Amino acid sequence: MTSRTTNGADMDADPSKAESGTERESVLLFETTGKEKVYRFSDSILVSLPQGHKTLTTSWLNGGYREDVRAVFNHMIPKGKHAPKELEGGSVPAYLRIIAERLGVDPDTSSGLLTAANMDNVAIVTKSFRGVEVTAVMTAGIEVNGGRVGDPASYYQEDGSHQFIQGTINMILIIGADLPEYAMARAIITASEAKAAALQQLMAPSRYSKGIATGSGTDMVAVVCDGASSLKLTDAGQHSKLGELIGKAVIECTHKALELQSDLTVLSQRDMLVRLERFEISEADYWKVASGLNGANRKAAFLKVLREMSKNPVLVGATGTILHIVDEISWGLIPETAGRRVAVSLMKTLPGILGIDDSVPFDELADEKDCIIDNWVRVTAWMAKNCESKGLCSQVPQE
Repeated sequence: MTSRTTNGADMDADPSKAESGTERESVLLFETTGKEKVYRFSDSILVSLPQGHKTLTTSWLNGGYREDVRAVFNHMIPKGKHAPKELEGGSVPAYLRIIAERLGVDPDTSSGLLTAANMDNVAIVTKSFRGVEVTAVMTAGIEVNGGRVGDPASYYQEDGSHQFIQGTINMILIIGADLPEYAMARAIITASEAKAAALQQLMAPSRYSKGIATGSGTDMVAVVCDGASSLKLTDAGQHSKLGELIGKAVIECTHKALELQSDLTVLSQRDMLVRLERFEISEADYWKVASGLNGANRKAAFLKVLREMSKNPVLVGATGTILHIVDEISWGLIPETAGRRVAVSLMKTLPGILGIDDSVPFDELADEKDCIIDNWVRVTAWMAKNCESKGLCSQVPQE
């Protein structure tokens, strides 16, 4: 299996004609072996399609299954727009038609996705195997809108009205083979599972619950396949090679897009405080707890030590273990009483795994009857507060 990736660093100019007849600057970012071309405009990504292609999209403009779409675009909504009526044209379908015309394509044979992400942060990843090529084109941002499926709703839609909520993962998936409609629908399932898997790998937090995000509430997708291809594939599930290519392309592309748009990476997640954000634990919460513990109350010094300790990879690993116990309790996989007991027992091993010789007063800090997060904050707050006087920071292992 081979792969290609790009974030648009190498670019060849290829301007498109705007509706007024003047040239609007565009950049050719990528071309597949099937001659699908990916262009970037200042506020849009446009994928031009040769004749004979099939599309299955979640767009308001020519969405669903179509065999006449010649262009799919991903467009950045202007800042400050909070409802469809605020858009030019007064509705989402009308606005998408206006954007299509400005991009120099026919609105009747185009389909468009909407996002708040910057088009400079597009990621493109291609995976191929024995003539089968899959290309994912994605923008992604979930720092505001990341959610876990089943989280509380933000609004009740009635008569087509809804709100714009910033933060979206939009993907255009280009498959260099001919697929029947049902296989294209299965490709959306596989791609959605891959996106959720990437977010799980990053432990990306939901902003609407204490769960791990599976996407955002505004994600959109377009699947494109080549109806004129001699290569006929009927299975896009996980067991098929096509499903594997889709999964790997989307996972890698999700990582790249989130890094470009949100600075969300595996390295940024190596931080105890970052991991605790989804449980609404902040530095202020730590100081509130620490100020009631024994030791000198010097806020600036405490926060400095806390931030240093928070990035310790061993402590991050221990944090992940503790939080997974909390998750498994919430999922019903572990009884709460047993989970609390195990969590407190693991906390008592911290001095050993961190190389701390000083005695930590666990009898005062940890109680199996308290919630796991409260116990964790007290224990680690004590460590941060007593670090300077007891030399604990100097014992923190570094990578």
